[in-house]
Amino acid sequence: MATDDRARRIGENEALYRSINERIEDLNTAFGLVTETMSVICECGDLECNEQIELDIPAYEHVRADPTQFVVLPGHELPDVEEVIERHDGYYVLRKNPGAPAQIARDMSERD
Repeated sequence: MATDDRARRIGENEALYRSINERIEDLNTAFGLVTETMSVICECGDLECNEQIELDIPAYEHVRADPTQFVVLPGHELPDVEEVIERHDGYYVLRKNPGAPAQIARDMSERD
C-alpha cells in the first residue's frame, strides 16, 4: 500500500510540473517567440525540484504526444515507477511504468 501511495504522489507531482510546462509552452506560442526553444521545469517526482531544461518546441511536443511521458534532468528518474526511453543532451524522456503510474499520468493529462 505504501508503494501505491508513493507512486500516486510521484505521479501527481510530475503532472503538476507538466501542467506548469503546458502554460509555459502556451506563453511561448502566444507571444510568437522567434526562437524555437523553450525552458521547462524538470518534470521529476521531486516537488522541491525547480531546475530547468532547455529544449526545442518540437521535442517538447514529441514528449507531450504520449501522456505517460515526461521530461527530466539526467539522474532525476525513478526506476521503480518509470523508465528512460530517450536520452538527449541535457535531458531524458521517461515513460511511466504500466499499471497505476501510467494510469495516473493519463488521468491527469490536460491533453486528449
